[in-house]
Amino acid sequence: MSALLEHVMSPEVRPFAIAAAMIVIVGSIEVVSMLVGASLSEMLGTNIDFGHPSDNGVINAISWVNVGGVPLLIFILLLLGAFSITGFLIQDIARMVAGPLPATLASVGAVAVSIPLVRATSRAIARVIPKDESYAVGLGDLVGRVGEVVIGPLDQGPPGRVSVADIHGNRHFVWAVAAPSSSPLAQGTMVLLVDRDGTRFVAVKADDELKPIKPTLSNS
Repeated sequence: MSALLEHVMSPEVRPFAIAAAMIVIVGSIEVVSMLVGASLSEMLGTNIDFGHPSDNGVINAISWVNVGGVPLLIFILLLLGAFSITGFLIQDIARMVAGPLPATLASVGAVAVSIPLVRATSRAIARVIPKDESYAVGLGDLVGRVGEVVIGPLDQGPPGRVSVADIHGNRHFVWAVAAPSSSPLAQGTMVLLVDRDGTRFVAVKADDELKPIKPTLSNS
C-alpha cells in the first residue's frame, strides 16, 4: 500500500494524481450540494454557455471539444479523468522503456491525447442525453411558478434556496429572498416567485389555491 502511495505521489505523476483527487473532490461537492437542495451541475450550467459561437477564442475552442453537448460538470469530470488516466499510462510506458518522463512533458502529451478522447466521449454521451430545444427555459420563465423553500428561512437578508419546477417539470434550485412586505418564510413553505433580480428571486407565501394538490389515498 505504501509503495502504491509512493508511486502515485512521485513527482513525475503528481499532476495526474492531483487530477484524480479533483474528480473525487468535485464529485463529493456535487453529492453534498444535492443533499442540501442545491446542484453544482445546475449552477455551472446556468452561468456558463459554450453552446453558441463567441468572439472569445478560448470559449470557441472549448465548444469545439463539445462541452456544449454535455453538462459542464460532466465535461470537467471527463477532462480530469482522461488527463489523469492518460498521464499515468504515459509514465508507466515510459518507465518500462527507459524511465519516467519529466512531469511537464508527460502533461503535454496527456493533454494532447485527452482532447480528442474527451471530444469523442462527450459526443457519445450527448447522443444519449435527451435534447429538445423546446425544453430550454430561462430564469425569467420561473417567475410566477410555485416552489418550496429548501434552505431557509427566507427573509430580506441573505438569500435561501427554493426548489421550483418549470413548465416541463424540470426541477431547479434557485436563490430567493422574501418580498419586502413578507414575514420570514420557513423551510418547507410553498412560495410564489413574483420577481427576479439577476439570479436572485423574490418570493411570497403561495395562496392555497396555487399550491400543488397532493394525491390522497381513497378507500375502495
